[in-house]
Amino acid sequence: MAQAVDRRNNKTEKKEELIEKLVHVNRVAKTVKGGRTMSFAAVVVVGDKKGRVGYGSGKATEVPDAITKATNEAKRNMIRVPLREGRTLHHDISGRYGAGRVTLRTAPAGTGVIAGGAMRAVFEALGVQDVVAKSVGSNNPYNMIKATFDALEGINSPRMVAAKRGKKVGDIVSRRESSMNGKVVVEEV
Repeated sequence: MAQAVDRRNNKTEKKEELIEKLVHVNRVAKTVKGGRTMSFAAVVVVGDKKGRVGYGSGKATEVPDAITKATNEAKRNMIRVPLREGRTLHHDISGRYGAGRVTLRTAPAGTGVIAGGAMRAVFEALGVQDVVAKSVGSNNPYNMIKATFDALEGINSPRMVAAKRGKKVGDIVSRRESSMNGKVVVEEV
């Protein structure tokens, strides 16, 4: 007699570890004929701490349902961001969305994440350990996250730039060592 194999339990596919950060929950009231109907809007950031991150927003009559919708949208909208040494950004960059503007700067090891509110959640989910970020203008969490993603989508690694130009990575990034108080200085061309 043949054995029945349960294919659902025998899957060997790896489940990726995603962390979810709830950024903001907003109570929304809609005025209708009978009075007001309350609903909730949530913004969630999802990342794997290895260079992939996404954001999503969801709206429902209950908070857990709104968070679930936002999380599912965030998982669908993930982007990959190249990180230098797996801890910081490759170069300084600015982004904007609406009235919100953000400036993201690389930072030396040990600096930590210096960013506020919504941007901090994005960097923690992304896996960035050292970054300095400043937001100017709107502090609306929706606009701040979208401006941050606008900046992150513009980041290029030296490998990407070399591939576009048809050169080697060594031609793009030159290593020149000089002794400034015993520190090694690396300059990019």
